[in-house]
Amino acid sequence: MTFYPAKNFTLSFELFPPKTAAAEAAMYENVEHLMAFGPDVITCTYGAGGSTQKKTLEITSEVKRRFGVRVASHLTCVGSTVDQLREYLKEASGRGVDNIVALRGDPPKGQETFKPVDGGLRYANELLALVKGEFPSYGVAVAGYPETHQEAPSFEVDLQNLQRKVAAGADCIITQLFYDNADFFRFRDACTALGIRVPIIPGILPVTNLGQIQRITSLCKARLPEAFIAKLSEKDDADWQFQVGVEFATQQVQELIDRGIPGVHFYVLNKSPATSAVLKAVRV
Repeated sequence: MTFYPAKNFTLSFELFPPKTAAAEAAMYENVEHLMAFGPDVITCTYGAGGSTQKKTLEITSEVKRRFGVRVASHLTCVGSTVDQLREYLKEASGRGVDNIVALRGDPPKGQETFKPVDGGLRYANELLALVKGEFPSYGVAVAGYPETHQEAPSFEVDLQNLQRKVAAGADCIITQLFYDNADFFRFRDACTALGIRVPIIPGILPVTNLGQIQRITSLCKARLPEAFIAKLSEKDDADWQFQVGVEFATQQVQELIDRGIPGVHFYVLNKSPATSAVLKAVRV
C-alpha cells in the first residue's frame, strides 16, 4: 500500500491529540468541516517521547470510523525499543490505521542530542526498514526539511539523510512548514538532482496569530519573511492577523500548485477556518 492514493493531486490534514474532552469534541467538529474538501489522508501526531500514543490511536481509529477516510499515525524512535515499536504497529494495524509517518523524533526534554534507548533505533531510516520489512501493508511517509533540519550540519548532509529514508522504502516526503516558496523549490530541485523520485508534499500552516507562529517557528527553526511579519504586526487584532495569514497562505499554495506540486499537507492545529478559507480560494 502507498501513503496516498494514485491520483494527480492529494490533500491531507494533520491533527494532534487534544488534552480535554471539550477540545476533542471541537476537533471532531472541525474535521467534519474539513471533510467537505475530500481529504485523502488525515494524520495524527503524538506527544514528546510517545506520551500520547494511546490517544493518537484512539483519534486515528475514531476519525476513520466517523468519516471513512484513510488515516495515519505518527511514529518515532524516541523512548521505544524495537519490540515496543512492533507492538505499536500491530495495535495500529488492528485498529485500522492505514499509514505511518515515520520519524526519528526530537530528543526528550532535558536532552541536547538524541540518544536511543537500549534496544531502540537511532535513525528514521531504521524505523522505515522495520515498518516496510515487517508490516508491508502500511503506507509510509517521511519528513523533509526545505530549510534544513536544525541538527543537520549542512543542507547536503540533510539531503543524504533523506535519501537514506527514501531508499528504505518511503512512499512520499511531507515537508516541515515553511513560508518562502523559494526554499521549497530549492529543496525539490536538490532532491531531484539526487535521484529522489517519490512525491514531495509541501507542509503548510496558515498563520492566524503572530505570537503563536513566532513560537512555532522558533522551535523548528523555520523562517518568517520580514515583510510578512511587518504586515501581521500592523494591527494587534485577531481578525486582521487571520485575514493577513489566510491571504499569504492562499498566495503561497497557489504558487506551489501552479508550479506542479503533487498535493498539499495542511497542519490544521485541530481547527478548520483558516485551512477552509485557503482551500476555497485556490484553484487546483
